[in-house]
Amino acid sequence: MSAIRTAVLLLAHGTPDHVSEIPEYLRNVTGGRPIPESVVEELKHRYGLIGRSPLTSITLRQGELLSAALGIPVYVGMRNWKPYIADAIQQMRAVSVERAVAICLAPQNSRTSVGLYRAAAYKEAGGMALDFIESWHDHPALIAAFAERLEAARTKAGQDAMVLFTAHSVPARTIEDGDPYEDQCRETATLVARNVGLPDSKWTFAFQSQGMSGGPWIGPTVEDTLCRLKDQGVSCVVIQPVGFVCDHVEVLYDIDIAFREYGTKIHVDISRPESLNDSPKLTEALADLIGARGLAPGSMAL
Repeated sequence: MSAIRTAVLLLAHGTPDHVSEIPEYLRNVTGGRPIPESVVEELKHRYGLIGRSPLTSITLRQGELLSAALGIPVYVGMRNWKPYIADAIQQMRAVSVERAVAICLAPQNSRTSVGLYRAAAYKEAGGMALDFIESWHDHPALIAAFAERLEAARTKAGQDAMVLFTAHSVPARTIEDGDPYEDQCRETATLVARNVGLPDSKWTFAFQSQGMSGGPWIGPTVEDTLCRLKDQGVSCVVIQPVGFVCDHVEVLYDIDIAFREYGTKIHVDISRPESLNDSPKLTEALADLIGARGLAPGSMAL
């Protein structure tokens, strides 16, 4: 009997390669809804300061590392930019993939993020059997990966530095509807803090990158939290985002530029750990998650 043709589908947000592509990219993000010109120009400004977002190239590298670990093909699909989810699934269908495990590279589950990736993937899957991993915010290897990066950063900043864990904010109405995202983000932070032995007095949590659209987004914000810490006598803060697994604009601009400038303004030194990017422990986490769904190394391959 022939083996079932299997593969892995890694899903990520997507990011344009050039500043000139930002208007089209934002239309993808909003589903075609009009975007204020001020928002477009602000994102162009941010991209101009960091040069480019490496999200796509890093995600493709993460896929290569995972494929090597599992011994099966790994495809990468982006929700808002190339390579699109539809393109990745079309490639899988072209080589007769019958079953795939899909995982979004956002560890915490929210209907405004992971839920949209899931819907897009199932829409394109057709007759392909698709097994979607909903969340992996508490996976031991993910926690270990964040902890490893944090320990290195604390060694440089000093063990007395306050740790500020962050995750991307979402609209408040999302959480009011019972979404698990906020609880999962805070649980990830708690587990990382425990892993490195941080007492409760040496770490806190905030949501970053609140949207520029109307309506309230969940907090507290990083800026408000930094001011509170300053008032408490804190002068050195290590910011570790636990909702992102690679460098992109929310790390390279929001943290490395905007929050550091804000810290300088209020006399608080800001640093951050290296992003997970090609962390072996991240690959271990992804491989274990996939293996748990029956796609263990060498068990089924094209």
